Amino acid sequence: MSGRVGDLSPKQAEALEQFRERIQDILPQLPAQHDHFLLRWLRARNFNIQKAEAMLRKHVDFRKHVAADTITTEWQPPEVIEKYLSGGMCGYDREGSPIWYDVIGPMDPKGLFLSASKQDFIKSKIRDCEKLQKECDLQSERLGRNIESITMIYDVEGLGLKHLWKPAIETYGEILSMFEANYPEGLKRLFVIKAPKLFPVAYNLVKHFLSEITRNKIVILGANWQEVLLKHIDAEELPAVYGGKLTDPDGDPSCRTLLHMAGTVPTSFYVRDSVKVDYEQCLTVSRGSTEQMEYEILFPGCVLRWQFASEGADIGFGVFMKAKKGEWQKAGQMQEVVPSQRYNAHLVPEDGSLTCPQPGVYVLRFDNTYSIFQTKRVSFTVEVLLPVQSQSSKDQDGPDEGTSRQL
Repeated sequence: MSGRVGDLSPKQAEALEQFRERIQDILPQLPAQHDHFLLRWLRARNFNIQKAEAMLRKHVDFRKHVAADTITTEWQPPEVIEKYLSGGMCGYDREGSPIWYDVIGPMDPKGLFLSASKQDFIKSKIRDCEKLQKECDLQSERLGRNIESITMIYDVEGLGLKHLWKPAIETYGEILSMFEANYPEGLKRLFVIKAPKLFPVAYNLVKHFLSEITRNKIVILGANWQEVLLKHIDAEELPAVYGGKLTDPDGDPSCRTLLHMAGTVPTSFYVRDSVKVDYEQCLTVSRGSTEQMEYEILFPGCVLRWQFASEGADIGFGVFMKAKKGEWQKAGQMQEVVPSQRYNAHLVPEDGSLTCPQPGVYVLRFDNTYSIFQTKRVSFTVEVLLPVQSQSSKDQDGPDEGTSRQL
């Protein structure tokens, strides 16, 4: 049995009755009280009544805390989020569910985070979730049947290392956790289109925030993605840029009045010079010397990601590659991968990343040889990001021609 209205086993029907009894005190505070809504929480916890009740009670507190009932009408995101956070709601799938698009490539994560607070981003996503829920309710009235979930299209064309910036990934993880905890069963399916080679690495960073139920709804489409989308979405409801017939009134195939395709955030929006980072390690680089750290990469496609800040003055930094682990070598004896240069990391923290083209030992080198008098203290975090572990090296090159796969 699916656990939905009209398709309940006797045990599930009994659980629903008991669940409703146990939450009588908070029913008036919920956005809906019908069986369709309550069953979403039970399904999210495999009909464990105690767990579903705990989840729903936390949601009531969440709604009070963020003023969810009025967030769509009384709260306005900062201008920079409205203008430069890509995506939006556009059209309905063949079953009548709203479609939400996330367009990753044009986004400027660092520019956005230098221009608005993390709380503003999270709150804007809560507002989006509430808007989508209201649209589902309207669709239920229009169609005379229950619509409770959305179809999502995740356009990752142009996904690059800038999108793996740690503060942005951490905030995205918080948003996913918020969605899982407060909008259960709100996602019908998620189509990933135009996935580049870097996508498995990016997905591996956030998949642990998703429940198994949600992960099973994610489908990566191959070269035939337009054909697959049209099986689920009528051409009149799909923007022309994605293979449908829908355009803006002026003929724009990207439907930019509904879907934001923003680019680089102008520095005029910046309200801070840097984003606070908690570093995991620190070291001292003596005057006239260097410090090296080795990271063994076992297969191509891994990403090295680093962040560092120095105290008092600038510091040199570069990435090199060598054949053997543990054997110290001078910079001139190693292959230079990221050219060494001096960074004013005492003024603005530095961050960067590198997709490792081949296995080997990669050396991150802090250079203070140019300083005759001053020792430098460096705080840093270095991570090795792996592609999705269950995929073969062939999968890391992206979906094969005309195929799709679930994660």
